[in-house]
Amino acid sequence: MTKIAFVMDPVESLNLKKDSTLAMIKACQSRGLEVFYVRQQDLALWAGEVCGYFKPITLRADFAATLDPAIAGDDWITVGAEFRAPLAEMDVIMMRKDPPFDMEFIYTAYLLERAEEQGAVVVNKPQSLRDCNEKFFATAFPDCGPALVVSRRYDVLRAFHAEHRNVVYKKLDGMGGASIFRIMDDDPNLSVVLETLTEGETSQIMAQVYLPEIVDGDKRILLIDGEPVPYALARIPSAGETRGNLAAGGTGEGRPLTERDLWIANQVGPELKRRGLTFVGIDVIGDYLTEINVTCPTCIRELDAQFSLDIAGKLIDTVLAKLT
Repeated sequence: MTKIAFVMDPVESLNLKKDSTLAMIKACQSRGLEVFYVRQQDLALWAGEVCGYFKPITLRADFAATLDPAIAGDDWITVGAEFRAPLAEMDVIMMRKDPPFDMEFIYTAYLLERAEEQGAVVVNKPQSLRDCNEKFFATAFPDCGPALVVSRRYDVLRAFHAEHRNVVYKKLDGMGGASIFRIMDDDPNLSVVLETLTEGETSQIMAQVYLPEIVDGDKRILLIDGEPVPYALARIPSAGETRGNLAAGGTGEGRPLTERDLWIANQVGPELKRRGLTFVGIDVIGDYLTEINVTCPTCIRELDAQFSLDIAGKLIDTVLAKLT
């Protein structure tokens, strides 16, 4: 029987209503796969072999209908006894650990890359997880993105603001809408924002021209092996907000992809596939690509619910096809 293991956050911390990894686990179960769970701290290099302390997991049969944590009960998942095994004994390793992208994440990628060398199929490819910073990687497609600059120098960041007058500043390793600041013309907070984000000119950050189309939503477009799902989830900011992230209070509205969305996806898709980035979420505001999310993309459950899709099923089928 095919074995698939998920490197993920502790199961008790998952959002039962929204977590995309749970949709993937459900898709694996429906295909008769053996599913296992392992945390970052459960990985080890032992006598030259990458091992994991795995636990078998099973979602309750009606989990797809049990989206409300209030009615999920305590038996929504069964977790079996822990055992140690080489990662290469698993047919597939799904790297689904949420950011932050810190040194522990990089060390995990090192271990997964060694497991890959020893025969495991790892999704997404560990080297590409390390190489493709989710904000900076988007600059590889300049025809798709807005005007921006990456720097830690105050003079460079101020000059960009002086040119564009309405600018968004953000950390390169931020997530969920955290530490994103919009600075408009004559804003007295410019200095303190630059000091805070660059940590006194010691950390690179990104400045990006403000895109007023954010009021219509920050669109998450999912790609599987470089091919886009035909619908996007537009994450619409709450009143008084400039961030559409669901974690920052935005609401999700599904929409068919526009011609421009498809054009952007077609520019990015082949490079994603070449780099072994099998499951990716790109962010588009208006007509512009703003981020390429490779670590732990979400929004599967919201799109499935609105359009009767099975995105996780398509992803798992794509991954299983790689085994042959």
